[in-house]
Amino acid sequence: LRDGITGDWYVTPLPSAPHKLLSNPTVHLTNNTTQDWNILGLKGAVWQARLSADAAIAATAAADFSAKVWDTYTGECLHTLQHAHIVRAIAFPIQANPQVLATGGAEKKLRIFDLTRGAGGGGSSNGSSAPLPSGSPVQPGADVTSYEIGPGVHGGTIKSIVWNQDYNILTTAAEDRKIRWWDLRARNPVVEYAVEGTVGTCELNSLAVRPNDPDVLSVAAGKSVYLFDGLMPGRLLKHFNFRYEVASAAVNSETGRLVTGSAVDTWARVYDLHTGEELGKFVDILFPPLMARL
Repeated sequence: LRDGITGDWYVTPLPSAPHKLLSNPTVHLTNNTTQDWNILGLKGAVWQARLSADAAIAATAAADFSAKVWDTYTGECLHTLQHAHIVRAIAFPIQANPQVLATGGAEKKLRIFDLTRGAGGGGSSNGSSAPLPSGSPVQPGADVTSYEIGPGVHGGTIKSIVWNQDYNILTTAAEDRKIRWWDLRARNPVVEYAVEGTVGTCELNSLAVRPNDPDVLSVAAGKSVYLFDGLMPGRLLKHFNFRYEVASAAVNSETGRLVTGSAVDTWARVYDLHTGEELGKFVDILFPPLMARL
């Protein structure tokens, strides 16, 4: 995952073998120029890892029913956010020093954790964080207050959460084959879009070198890739159909390229973003679904 400011950092689950990508409870942090770190202390498979925009903290979603927040400089675990089932997705708002974290997973619940409230909150908000919804907190983690957004709406495991450039808007992708854009102020989805297959990935694609350009939300689902306007919830820009099951997709708007990872073979494929023409393919020696996201 690329840091939204420098473009230099990556944080991924560290595989012990290509077919066991999510089975090794270790997170690998790389700054791409100097040295690597491993974050230890996880007790279950790591389903997702995210960096804050300033790369100062990281978050992990794991099969041990927890999400954890880490200091990337010291490796210290700052928060353990306990859940009632497997956590599959996490997201920070796109800002330095984020004060909140969104989580989702097999509970089918979208939650917002306020990292400033509770015994382990650690400091107060600087006023730049996304606003928290009003109302009573539900099922807080070990040391942090949480709020559920849209109880009962998700019909399946939440597999991805994307915090939009507008801090009030979150996007979720779930196993009920629905992409939802949520307004945190209303706690309701403002747009829903049904896709034609099981969701593989849902990612906000942006270039660190062109931070003011509109982002593209890419969704891999079944044999299709959907590209949505990153600023206007639910606005579909392009829809590509393929002959294979797509596990992941990434877009580079500057070069006009779309890259996909397949769920059934070891090929990563590159396409012209505007025409859909296949420009080439290459074997990913690690794991195609992860490669396309990087």
